[in-house]
Amino acid sequence: MRSELDRFLVEGHFDALWVMGAMKNNADMVYFTGIQEVKNADLFKVSGKPPVVYHATSMEREEAAKSGLETHAFDTEMPLDEYLEKYSGDLTLAVAERYKDVFKKIGLLKGRVAVSGTASLSTAYAILEIMKPKLPEIEFIGILKDSAIQKARMTKEPDEEARIRKIGKITTSVVGKVADYLTSRQVDNNHLVEESGKPVTISIIKDLINRWLAEQGAENPEETIFSIGRDAGIPHNTGNPDDLIELGMPIVFDIYPCEKGGGYFYDFTRTWCLGFAPDEVQKLYDQVFSVFNQILASLEIGKHFKNYQEKTCRLFSAMGHVTIADRPDITEGYVHSIGHGLGLEVHENPFSGITSAESDVLVPGVVFTVEPGLYYPSKGVGIRIEDTVYLNPEGQFEVMADFPYDLVLPMKKLIK
Repeated sequence: MRSELDRFLVEGHFDALWVMGAMKNNADMVYFTGIQEVKNADLFKVSGKPPVVYHATSMEREEAAKSGLETHAFDTEMPLDEYLEKYSGDLTLAVAERYKDVFKKIGLLKGRVAVSGTASLSTAYAILEIMKPKLPEIEFIGILKDSAIQKARMTKEPDEEARIRKIGKITTSVVGKVADYLTSRQVDNNHLVEESGKPVTISIIKDLINRWLAEQGAENPEETIFSIGRDAGIPHNTGNPDDLIELGMPIVFDIYPCEKGGGYFYDFTRTWCLGFAPDEVQKLYDQVFSVFNQILASLEIGKHFKNYQEKTCRLFSAMGHVTIADRPDITEGYVHSIGHGLGLEVHENPFSGITSAESDVLVPGVVFTVEPGLYYPSKGVGIRIEDTVYLNPEGQFEVMADFPYDLVLPMKKLIK
């Protein structure tokens, strides 16, 4: 939670944070500012002090002010032309010098500064390299995983939980529309067709998904997995846009939209067969559903998330499937982790797989996915079931948006 951020800074031996980039589609920035129409900004959070924002232009002053933070416009307080004149038009030197003056103004002249955000890697590297000799007592640190912000973001405030729950309702609403659309199509030669006789393709379905999400104020920046048959057997295969929808073929539908502007995400998966399910698909589905329910039922407060990955591997192994615990390089069987945290990014703390840390514990406020699956592309089948779970302040685990778990979706029209 935000109230724990200073503690995480102290534990990581950091004196400040520097977050770069826009106030939208930029998780670490949005965590402080909310989603605002500010194209380029820098947020400085000195340990023990409230954040301060410097944004590029006074034209965005009112948008920046919506963050509720102390804000400053570079173009009015530190005009770039003055710095360019000082450095004979060298933009990189001018910008670096201006940042040095910001550091002096906020009283940050020495210590360890964690750097994050979504600024251009090339730009950030160039500026930081020049700033190092200008501020020799400042150490700039980039963090691959488990930064202070990431640790703070792992547990959600009530307003964050409410926003995730809302996007969950939008998500399941759209999933329901997709189910209605599919089951209401005509069938010709075992494939779905429109009234006109035009074949229904994955591309058509994804266009509808994006439209229905947009109508409810959500967006889909990281695509949707809607894959059928063999492609469903490759966990992150998003589906061939030209593929036709065939009865009885397993469809993995994994959808993870977010609030418009890069806010909070939801993550949800169902596996469907239209009309009927072949016996082998039904058997695999029943096994995945069994593991899904066993993991949900066994969740305990205070447990390391990786414990449930280990349990999932044991359960699937007992059913005769090879798992990632047997061989990390497998491509068939159970090939991924049981879940991950969810919030301003689709994948965030807590993690349950190989990158899981001792801090990845199920504590009140965490939001995470449970998503067991089995994958056999050589047999033309993949199965995954996924819900997003919230561990509430009372210590109860809640699925945040309910939706049926039926494998078979009955068709509503006569089959030709």
